[in-house]
Amino acid sequence: MADTVLYEVTESLATVTLNRPEAMNALNDEAKEALRDTLRRAAEDSRVRAVLLTGAGRAFCVGQDLKEHLARVAALEAAAEGEGAAGGTGEDDGLMRTVDVHYSPIAHTLATMPKPVVAAVNGVAAGAGFGFALAADYRVVAESASFNTAFAGIALTADSGLSWTLPRVVGAGRAADLLMFPRKVDAAEAERLGIAQRVVPDAELPGAAREIARRLAEGPTPAYAAIKESLAYAAGHSLAQTLRLEGRLQAAAGASADHRAAVAAFVRKERPRFEGR
Repeated sequence: MADTVLYEVTESLATVTLNRPEAMNALNDEAKEALRDTLRRAAEDSRVRAVLLTGAGRAFCVGQDLKEHLARVAALEAAAEGEGAAGGTGEDDGLMRTVDVHYSPIAHTLATMPKPVVAAVNGVAAGAGFGFALAADYRVVAESASFNTAFAGIALTADSGLSWTLPRVVGAGRAADLLMFPRKVDAAEAERLGIAQRVVPDAELPGAAREIARRLAEGPTPAYAAIKESLAYAAGHSLAQTLRLEGRLQAAAGASADHRAAVAAFVRKERPRFEGR
């Protein structure tokens, strides 16, 4: 496993840590590939019932490594000049293939894996970093952390799912404002807007985020997967369609071992113990 991303599983909880603190966890090719592959590993790991995503150092993730990106742009421009071309769209399209190859799969895996994901936002979450945080199911945010869409500031549009997640969290009007006029959104405002579900003092973030993720790892994993599926489905379907999906998902949940065990524990006036099946 590349050391740009760390992976640790403890008692059904997988901790995924972006590990380029010297670059504020900016995403170069190595980090993007490692994060994509590590999250897929967590999604498929039968030991894992919840995932905690965070960053090493003082940033959560500032998005694309612009130094690497600029070097690639310069190389393409030099190649085009050497061929006497004006810069064809093929090279430009290839330059941004990272969206399809890296950013979109990362956001999709976070949002759709059949287990809950907690983002422990320890510092700046900008661009794709903001997108990854919003693709998680729960965000615990340090008081000194902040969010920034960033894209329009470098003449780009949203990626990493932000055009889907952001309006669903803050509303269409605020999403347009934050995307068209990028700015720092501090933790207090993020909590008011619903971007952060919980804000804690910086020193308490690791413990608070791990405790929330641990509780989810001990919970009814199939029920959490169904909750994620139904929320995503309801965002783009009618009430009637959503009610039909709820019926199918509830039938499956009702047949689960976790449900039977929880009902039996309720009758005995005991706390249920879930096994994630």
